[in-house]
Amino acid sequence: MTALRIAAGAMLITSVGINFVNIIGRYVFSVSISWAEEAMLFLTIGSVFLAAGPVGYLGRHIHMDVVVLALPPRARRFFEIFSDLVTIATCLALAIFAWPVVSMLAELDQRSDTANIPLAIPQSALPIGLLLMAFLIAVRLIVYGPGRPDAEPHDGPAH
Repeated sequence: MTALRIAAGAMLITSVGINFVNIIGRYVFSVSISWAEEAMLFLTIGSVFLAAGPVGYLGRHIHMDVVVLALPPRARRFFEIFSDLVTIATCLALAIFAWPVVSMLAELDQRSDTANIPLAIPQSALPIGLLLMAFLIAVRLIVYGPGRPDAEPHDGPAH
């Protein structure tokens, strides 16, 4: 979890750094970095998908729970478990469907236009991030049950 957070944070900081250098170059020296936009986009995508695992583990991903929170505790617990299982299944399905695309990009050595980055690298962030999210939600369910592991037991529903 810590390694994923550090990697996601480092990617965001790198993206901001590239943007800062590009702004200075453009407005001070009238020269911009041709590959900056692509690199920043790929770093942002990587950051989002690497951080998805810890977010899912903590139960802080976006989910609609207005009706579930109004249910009695037993029914709420059932729907929270069901929601986590559906999220795991969705992450696994998307990762399975995305992996052939990543494999094809790697096999054909497809590269980005200006940064010349192999497209398999940023594209692999999606299935890897989703697999990590599914795994970490499953770990949370097994270890803590439904809800957020950082919530106090007397707080009621953990959302």
